[in-house]
Amino acid sequence: MPEKVLVDTDILSYFFRGNTQVQKRFNAYVQNGNTIRFSIITFYEIVSGLKHKDAARQLGVFLDFAEQCEVVPLTRETVMASADAYATLRKNGTPVDDVDLLIAGAALANGYVLITHNTNHFGKIPALIYEDWSLAE
Repeated sequence: MPEKVLVDTDILSYFFRGNTQVQKRFNAYVQNGNTIRFSIITFYEIVSGLKHKDAARQLGVFLDFAEQCEVVPLTRETVMASADAYATLRKNGTPVDDVDLLIAGAALANGYVLITHNTNHFGKIPALIYEDWSLAE
């Protein structure tokens, strides 16, 4: 299990929906003394989705959870890594949406392994290391 990971929005959603495989991996990761971290972009995606659903209780649960996690901000380094990936993917004719590029940039700029189920998109990004915690080990 990698020491420093960045959790993508889909995996975080699986966690909150009670996916036992994802919860098992989260628990093992935290029990090893590691901190759950996710991008400010993921924070936005979760909060905006819950506000759209008027899911006040779920929003409160998520905000309490986020207080115990590291929310990785956008920085110049993050944006530069995202822009480099964007340029490469556009030249290759395999673009990925900006939200995913910003999340990938946060992982790349900080040396994190991205934890995602969206391997189709993230698999296109050169140098990005990723794992899918929704799959059985």
